[in-house]
Amino acid sequence: MKTPETRNIQKVLVANRGEIAVRIIRACRDVGIATVAVYSDADRTALHTRHADEAVYIGTPPPRESYLRMDKIIEAAKKTGADAIHPGYGFLAENADFAQQVADEGLVFIGPSPQAIATMGDKQSARAAVAKYGVRLIPGTEAGLHDDDIIAAADKIGYPVMVKAAAGGGGKGMRPVHTPEELPAALANARREAESAFGNGEVYIEKLLVGARHIEFQILGDMHGNIVHLGERECSIQRRNQKVVEEAPSPFMDDDLRQKMGEMAIAAAQSVGYYNAGTIECMVDKDRNYYFLEMNTRLQVEHPVTELVTGIDIVKEQIRIARGRRMTPTESVLSPRAWAIECRINAEDPYNNYIPSIGRITTITTPKGPGVRVDSGVFVGYEITPYYDSMIAKLITVGETRNEALLRMRRALSEYIIMGVKTNIPFHINLMNSVSFIAGQFDTRFIEERFSMTTYEQEPTDTDLEIVALASTLYSHRKRQQASQVVAPAKRDTSNWKWVTRWERLRK
Repeated sequence: MKTPETRNIQKVLVANRGEIAVRIIRACRDVGIATVAVYSDADRTALHTRHADEAVYIGTPPPRESYLRMDKIIEAAKKTGADAIHPGYGFLAENADFAQQVADEGLVFIGPSPQAIATMGDKQSARAAVAKYGVRLIPGTEAGLHDDDIIAAADKIGYPVMVKAAAGGGGKGMRPVHTPEELPAALANARREAESAFGNGEVYIEKLLVGARHIEFQILGDMHGNIVHLGERECSIQRRNQKVVEEAPSPFMDDDLRQKMGEMAIAAAQSVGYYNAGTIECMVDKDRNYYFLEMNTRLQVEHPVTELVTGIDIVKEQIRIARGRRMTPTESVLSPRAWAIECRINAEDPYNNYIPSIGRITTITTPKGPGVRVDSGVFVGYEITPYYDSMIAKLITVGETRNEALLRMRRALSEYIIMGVKTNIPFHINLMNSVSFIAGQFDTRFIEERFSMTTYEQEPTDTDLEIVALASTLYSHRKRQQASQVVAPAKRDTSNWKWVTRWERLRK
């Protein structure tokens, strides 16, 4: 086996799609590495296939026939002469068997070792591993218990509890339980969902921390035994146990708590000899008691907020580590130098129970300006299909303070126009105007218990958005005409200015 210093990576196959595939391809180009995209029938004209140097067809739209086919992805890598595979997030990113098969074929897996993925991918083995390093755990049970044993354990732990799938994540197989009468049905439903989503129906329970925050720490480790953290991310703004807004740092954190939790995060990563990028997820109760929740052995959706706060390109560091080099950061980041907020832009209807929206995008106006970053995989004419996750872009803003980042996010959201499908942009606009959010007073139940979409504004119709786009064009055209004319345009046609008048009303 080659030593880490001699790993040669000249071409990377990106085993993913959408905005994260585009993000990885751009990082590879920045360091002079050629790229290979893979695509299904639904993604033949997708941005990641256009940005990559090569693109290989791998199957029909359902993920099990394309993006989850290990054999097709590895075959595509060998066929195109790729040296390495980057899994992105989702799909095969946390599949230990895939990481092992990649290594067995003589390719570099840009991620942690298969052993680390396997250990941390099973929540019970992860709890056992980190406990040996003195990491604090939320009171709970082990997996594999019969329902009667779980019910008895719940009585000892005390309600409320959370039923959780032993494998997987993303909110699947999770059920909050507040009374003993609810537990049998919650166990049965969680087992069914976990079996369907992960092929593993094992569940366990943990104490449900009411009013807690979800805070995670970004970890980087190299093959030379160095492990650092890059500070925390606040991930408490969730809906149905899935994150929708993240920020770095956390408005809840102080330097003392940051140092203690950072040390815990490093200890958790050390428990499995971790290298590459990973995330230690924690729960913090109202009294600032913190507990290990789980480790994600991959790049996170919300990694841009950490990049903007620290100035460290995490994807480039992943590649550097996979090559066997020492990572760039030499010590943990303990004092954030900026503030960043990320809004996940999803194709869904926030006014109709967040039902996914499918269709063709007809118009996009992307926000720009100081402190604004958009990671996206869509364009005018792009078809949103029912086969994949509803997230279509990430809008990130950064400022010297949280207030500046928040004000920039308000501006950017007001400029962001997507037509042809419903999006959750109105949800984010309302959230950024929430007094509780502005004050940093929220927890993981905030969206479901204390937030309402009808509080601030009603959704504009497609016709209204078309008027805005048309009026904006007419307004710009009129300004150019005025600048180019010496005398007053007495005979100018003003028949279209009723649209500008309505546009001004809409803006108010």
